[in-house]
Amino acid sequence: MLITRRAALAGTAAAALALGPRALFAQAAAGPFKLDPLPYPNNALEPHIDARTMEIHHGRHHAAYVNNLNNVAKDHPAIGSTPLPDLLAKLGDVPEAVRTAVRNNGGGHANHMMFWQVMGAGGGQPGGEVAQAIDRDLGGIEKLQNDFNAAGGRVFGSGWVFVTVTRDGKLAIETKPNQDTPLMEGKRVLFGNDVWEHAYYLSYQNRRPDYLKAWWNVVNWGKVGERYAAAKAGTLTI
Repeated sequence: MLITRRAALAGTAAAALALGPRALFAQAAAGPFKLDPLPYPNNALEPHIDARTMEIHHGRHHAAYVNNLNNVAKDHPAIGSTPLPDLLAKLGDVPEAVRTAVRNNGGGHANHMMFWQVMGAGGGQPGGEVAQAIDRDLGGIEKLQNDFNAAGGRVFGSGWVFVTVTRDGKLAIETKPNQDTPLMEGKRVLFGNDVWEHAYYLSYQNRRPDYLKAWWNVVNWGKVGERYAAAKAGTLTI
């Protein structure tokens, strides 16, 4: 069964690539929610995250969340006119018939918008106020990495591991299943890592701990610092 699953995943990717660039990207459904391009080339995060994974992850998985959300908004215009963080924080106000679709696809859209932003080539170390906050609240960068990786490894099935940030700059680690996000509780995300298999399977197969460890090489600490400042200023959204 493991061989079958691996072959199926690899076969899907290979078939998409054989059909050319168009096959890698879901057709964008018209609507209020947009799929922004990646802020770097698909191969920018190699060897830690391969270009094929980035192509499929962004151009198919993330695109599908956006398209599904736009399809919901066609019949429920209020969903399309509500800022995404507000929509997720007030899921109880969403019509029950589409609440699960908004939860899954809205959460997936928000999580991935954040995810692409906090990565980049070069890695490095945190600095400035965010480094001070990591030392103060999370025991320093090494302890943060160890605790974050352990939390991500404990996620059963698919989900995310996050560092959340409050308006006064306090940090905490938490995990969520599926495409749930701390935004659903009115919190803000400093950064997070996707531990769905589609984020790493082509290179790491079932070795999620190896992926979690390698991921720190592509964290864009400059962007994380900007997000930290925005959180304290009350302007951080997604």
